[in-house]
Amino acid sequence: MTDTHDTNLPEKQVELAEEKQTAEVLPTPETSAEETVQEKTAEVAQKLSKAEILEKLKQLAADVENAKKAEIDSLKQAFYKLHNAEQEAAKQQFIENGGAAEEFVPQHDSAEDEFKKAMSVIKEKRNELAAEQEKQKELNYQVKLSIIEELKELTESPDDANKNFTEFKKLQQQWNEVTLVPQAKVNELWKNYQLYVEKFYDLLKLNNEFREYDFKKNLEIKTHLCEAAEKLADEPDVISAFHQLQKLHAEFRDTGPVAKELREEIWARFKAASTVVNRRHQQHFEAQKEVERNNLDQKTVICEIIEGIDYAELTSFAAWDNKTQEVIALQNKWKTIGYAPQKMNVKIFERFRKACDEFFHKKSEFFKQLKENMSENLEKKRALCEKAEALKDSTDWKATSEVLVKLQKEWKTIGPVAKKHSDAIWKRFITACDYFFEQKNKATSSQRTLEQENLEKKKSILEKLAAISEDTDSEEATQQVRDLMKEWNGIGHVPIKDKDKIYKQYRNLVDSLFERFNISASNKKLSNFKSSINAIQEGNPQALYREREKLVRIAENLKNELLTYENNLGFLNASSKKGNSLLTELNRKVEKLKSDIELMKEKIKVIDENLKGNE
Repeated sequence: MTDTHDTNLPEKQVELAEEKQTAEVLPTPETSAEETVQEKTAEVAQKLSKAEILEKLKQLAADVENAKKAEIDSLKQAFYKLHNAEQEAAKQQFIENGGAAEEFVPQHDSAEDEFKKAMSVIKEKRNELAAEQEKQKELNYQVKLSIIEELKELTESPDDANKNFTEFKKLQQQWNEVTLVPQAKVNELWKNYQLYVEKFYDLLKLNNEFREYDFKKNLEIKTHLCEAAEKLADEPDVISAFHQLQKLHAEFRDTGPVAKELREEIWARFKAASTVVNRRHQQHFEAQKEVERNNLDQKTVICEIIEGIDYAELTSFAAWDNKTQEVIALQNKWKTIGYAPQKMNVKIFERFRKACDEFFHKKSEFFKQLKENMSENLEKKRALCEKAEALKDSTDWKATSEVLVKLQKEWKTIGPVAKKHSDAIWKRFITACDYFFEQKNKATSSQRTLEQENLEKKKSILEKLAAISEDTDSEEATQQVRDLMKEWNGIGHVPIKDKDKIYKQYRNLVDSLFERFNISASNKKLSNFKSSINAIQEGNPQALYREREKLVRIAENLKNELLTYENNLGFLNASSKKGNSLLTELNRKVEKLKSDIELMKEKIKVIDENLKGNE
């Protein structure tokens, strides 16, 4: 052993002091050796299937003596991670199918029974093995006590010290061969052993030849141990290097002393090599803890996002569907994040699962209520269909028209029905309305004279549009176009055979003027739509209702698309050039969608004003 730094210690206590130094520099990592192995083996266990885990446990049960607790714990954690994931998936499917979360009953898992059986066998065998090891430790303790007694006898025969040297070396060898003893008795046992070793060496002062030879051999051994410790600095596996160092420390401690003048030098060399390995080991766990803390931060953010969902805003099927996709995306993101710190890992998962359970429970409640409302809405719409069908053959054109228009307005106030009934019930209702108005149109042929007059008026407007000079002030020209368009929209229907032709001439002229005076695209589209109102209706008011229904559906689709893009913007990282380019493109699309939605609203407003004017 190396010399002590306390120069006041007597020579015969040098080796004992050196042992104390060795114990002082042994690392005390924040993670125990068993936890270290568990972290290393957990990665392997996480990649196994349940069947592979069971097979591995059976192999360990057959060879418990060589089984590591870390490996058993990792297999247990991996099994229940898969088991819990299956149960969670089954629960989510149950909820998706309309079941309530509190009514879910997990299916029996026969693999879990097999797993518990294997773990029980392992536990029983490990307990037996542990009892046997404790028994062996006690026996080893008694053996070492007897060795100390024999050493004591050698130190009490000073006249025969040189003759007893061979016996002394034999006792040292026996001591090193006996390994494990009860942990509580290690230090006291070692102190007593070291005390009598020192006393014996003190007796050998009269025979320096033996002492110097022993010092030389011990120096060779310790030099070799220093070299081995120094090589560990290049060991890629930090954990393995740390455990190899512990073995080298045990060998260094069990090796006898060297010459006094070399003790501090050889110890300083071994200590320096140990410090390098210990520092790498500590840095490894600090880095691992930083990763775990970062994982905890990410998981906490996911929990906060789900917990922060405003359920008051989820009032439609589309809104719930979009939010469900977001939650599923967050669940998939969760799966890609590694472990949080051990003391928080279970807590953060329970928080995450609770937030998800609450979301899917509220979704189930919403759809349960929505299903009930849809059934009521269907009955209401069927009642309107029956009323429309009862009126479709009426010849009281004015009164029946008013009733049917009121029925159409009432239809708009009724909420949605199940998708499988939506198209059929709407077709039934509109067919009855269309039949009546078609019959009405046939009966009102006197309208033709008025249509011819309207045709002449529109031709006059075409002439006025064509007469607008290129030299006209842009603002003045714009106002003239708008006034003429307003006048055009106020004119009734024209003969059906002339409708497309004159409207095409009108559109071409307006488009040309728009381009010439750079009138905005949105105004252009809205103006075009206003101009087409009469063409859409053609004496048939329900055509406007159909157009309005179409615009409402388009607006709703645009809103859903806008929501998707805005959600994507929330997840997009624009730190890279590519990400920034994508962000710019998405922002452009968002603005375009907003503009289109506003245009749809304006068109619907135009229809509502026109319908109101027809009442």
